[in-house]
Amino acid sequence: MAVSISVVLLLSILAVLFLRNGGLKVSHALVCLLLGFYLASTSIAPTINSGLTATADIVGSLRP
Repeated sequence: MAVSISVVLLLSILAVLFLRNGGLKVSHALVCLLLGFYLASTSIAPTINSGLTATADIVGSLRP
C-alpha cells in the first residue's frame, strides 16, 4: 500500500511540474489519467503492480 501511494504522489508531482513548465498540456494529462483508470480495471493490473513492487524492492535494497 505504501509503495502505491508513493508512486501516485511521485507521478502527481511530476504531472504538476510538467503542466507548469508547459511540457504537458491539460489534454495530455487527461489522456494519461484515463489510461491509468482503464489499465487498473484490466487483467494486466496485477502484472503492473507486481512489476512496480519488484522494482521498489530492488531500489529499496540498494545501499549507496
